[in-house]
Amino acid sequence: MLDLNFVRGNLEKVEEKLRARGADPAALLGDFRTLDQRRRDAITQAETLKARRNDLSQQVGALKRQGQDATALMDETRALKDNLDELDKTATELDEAMRLALASIPNLTRDEVPAGRSEEDNVVVKAWGEKPAFDFEPRPHWEIGERLGILDLERAAKLSGARFAVYMGAGARLERALIGFMLDLHTQKHGYTEVLPPFMVNSRSLFGTGQLPKFAEDLFRCNDADADAVARGEFRDNDHWLIPTAEVPVTNLYRDEILDEARLPISLTAYTPCFRAEAGAAGRDTRGIIRQHQFQKVELVKFTRPEESAAEHEKLTRDAEEILEALGLPYRRVLLCTGDTGFSSAKTYDLEVWLPGQQLYREISSCSNF
Repeated sequence: MLDLNFVRGNLEKVEEKLRARGADPAALLGDFRTLDQRRRDAITQAETLKARRNDLSQQVGALKRQGQDATALMDETRALKDNLDELDKTATELDEAMRLALASIPNLTRDEVPAGRSEEDNVVVKAWGEKPAFDFEPRPHWEIGERLGILDLERAAKLSGARFAVYMGAGARLERALIGFMLDLHTQKHGYTEVLPPFMVNSRSLFGTGQLPKFAEDLFRCNDADADAVARGEFRDNDHWLIPTAEVPVTNLYRDEILDEARLPISLTAYTPCFRAEAGAAGRDTRGIIRQHQFQKVELVKFTRPEESAAEHEKLTRDAEEILEALGLPYRRVLLCTGDTGFSSAKTYDLEVWLPGQQLYREISSCSNF
């Protein structure tokens, strides 16, 4: 969430960046200046009345010690209390409105992010490897997996419904081997520390990484999680949501903490299963293992100084690219445009791998600077 003082002091820039994303500043911010001024006026009036109340209390005490009548001052004190209660209520309501307004503002994209409305405006900045040539028509991965007996989508649907997969025999071993390979390369060569976090988090954590409140419908939640409360901006410590990515628990490891600058950068990697409702994916990628409700992923997260974030973002992206190069998978690096950049991201590279069976590049990794 953007800092209130930053938004207040740079409102025109914030509005410009929102328009670059294709968003309507008025719809997201409302009349920010009016709301901010009303909030500040309510706080100032409350502080003025509290100072007057304290002064009156001292005068009442002095009159009583002198044996004089303090009724008029006591009546004024009671009236002030009623006014203060109303002002405090107004200030609390305006504080909540301001907090919700700030929570609705996406991160501001960096200046080098290309302007655009959709994925059609993304920019390919790098390509690696040659697309393989075959003297036959390559089959899609779901057909190969089923023929080899390593991928069973039909029984997965019987167990759990659509968008799940069962990996069998060599398929399960391959999945496990790839996870180990990635973790070993990142920890032994790239200097990351491995983390095994919980696979469920609370709503405060999901708010911390920007999934809540905006993207609640894309998440799976336990029955102790209250979606209506989240919509009102209430985030708890004791509810439970399945993680959509290890980015959520790993990034929140240091939430509400001040890190010793000498420790930076901190580089962490984590394997977890990931769970996504894919609410907006109806009718898309209905075959294979492209958009699954559950899938495995190895995540990379870096904590660094703001002035070094761009360089560390480039390093993290290269670390992810090395995995694809070691596996001999042709890929391209794509810089997302302003309209396609995620809510919490200031700049994102997608790494897209060439899939011969579909004759197209598909995103396999997304590397963002928050």
